[in-house]
Amino acid sequence: MQKITPFLWFDGQAEDAARFYVSLFPDSRIDRVTRSPADTPSGPAGMVLTVEFTLSGTRFVGLNGGPQFPFTEAVSFEIACADQAEVDRLWAALADGGSEGRCGWLKDRWGLSWQVVPTRLNKLLADPDPDRSRRAMEAMLKMNKISIAELERAADGL
Repeated sequence: MQKITPFLWFDGQAEDAARFYVSLFPDSRIDRVTRSPADTPSGPAGMVLTVEFTLSGTRFVGLNGGPQFPFTEAVSFEIACADQAEVDRLWAALADGGSEGRCGWLKDRWGLSWQVVPTRLNKLLADPDPDRSRRAMEAMLKMNKISIAELERAADGL
């Protein structure tokens, strides 16, 4: 059993968000939808109260808590992408209806922050040659969606 579970506060769209997220990642599913047994400040009895879901093997809970606590960049989820195709696919899906940020960050349509990061970036930033590492970092700082080819060219001084 997972000891710590991310618990995400939504304004009435927890089930929509969970269904969207599970469509993006392998080993993902909706585990349980719990409906409120009574009227609450967030809505009437029978409304979706919580959605338990699994993303890539990690359990999450979405709560329809109302508008009081919107997401901020103080909490984000990093997605380690194996290649550019995965970066491109997840970036397009998650940014649709949301907003793009710098350095691989974006907010999805619900305001949740994600970092869509190719694993190659971390290898380049940890390169033993400090000039290669610096050039890769400088290139990344100018990007929204991370481009592996651009990072490689920059690291190589091209």
